[in-house]
Amino acid sequence: MDKFKTVVNIANKQTNLGFGLVALLTAGGEQIFSSVVFSCPCNHLNFLYGTVFLLVPALALLLLGYILSKKTWKLLTGLCQQQRRAKLKLCRLRKLAVAGTVLCQVSTTVLVAPSSWIAVALLNGNYYECAMTGTNVSVYNKHLCGENNLQCQQELHRFPCGPGSRVLQDERQGVLLTLRAQSQILGWLIIASLMLFNLLLTCVARCTSPISYLQLKFWRSYVEEESNLIDSYSTKHAKELAERNLKSFFNHKLPENILTPSNRAWEKISSLYKFSTKDHYYSTLHRYVEDWQETNNVMMRMASVKSSEPADDTPAVLDFVDDGRMSL
Repeated sequence: MDKFKTVVNIANKQTNLGFGLVALLTAGGEQIFSSVVFSCPCNHLNFLYGTVFLLVPALALLLLGYILSKKTWKLLTGLCQQQRRAKLKLCRLRKLAVAGTVLCQVSTTVLVAPSSWIAVALLNGNYYECAMTGTNVSVYNKHLCGENNLQCQQELHRFPCGPGSRVLQDERQGVLLTLRAQSQILGWLIIASLMLFNLLLTCVARCTSPISYLQLKFWRSYVEEESNLIDSYSTKHAKELAERNLKSFFNHKLPENILTPSNRAWEKISSLYKFSTKDHYYSTLHRYVEDWQETNNVMMRMASVKSSEPADDTPAVLDFVDDGRMSL
């Protein structure tokens, strides 16, 4: 899990190296999976068995990609509460539109692994052969075996398991070669389609970019550094706060005064940021700090641990914080 999460984080940078690495690891996993686990049953379960091995791992990789994406949880955390607090219907629709746009952006990265699995599996041909020899479509079976070859049509499901049917070896090999050719054609078409789609999407995004190439490169570097630093700062501050509370508890002393951001401050820097040419901010944190510096806004004032804000009940979505089972 940790290794796959590292790969996803690399791909989230949306560089060619990241996409290539994810595709390479997925292809290697598919080869191992195909040679060790897969074994066509050669009966009426052929179609279901082959389809499951072709599509279900891809679905699992897709869901795992969404689960391990930080942007997914940054978008969804508190989204229902924000929709409830939005008074105007236009504001709700706007928030939903932004959420849909971000999900599409996340999907372009998440789809790399499942698409690679399906493409490599089709190039290999084993899953496709097993699935298509188990079809009950008479028209397709006649196309593979010929109109008058009833014996081939009846024993088509046995072909992936090798000799053992009453059909001639040459006829069986011819059918399997046809299926493998169809599978590989589909695999190459998927690869070409994905590369073309990625190229077009990148071209459109770059053409409509409001900033230059070097500024965009600087922005990405800044976001990466800020993300790494906020993780380390949060860990350090949480450790200090935990040590302070434990010392106060065991030593029966008054706790030291440790300043922490307010709930409103956390909410502001946790929202997704859209770059605007009207300002020079590169993240919500950057905008928040600059606004506080310029306006000396009281919202940025650091509060003590015993905050004066009204205490709300902890939402059920935050229950996993104390579990220690998931850290995204």
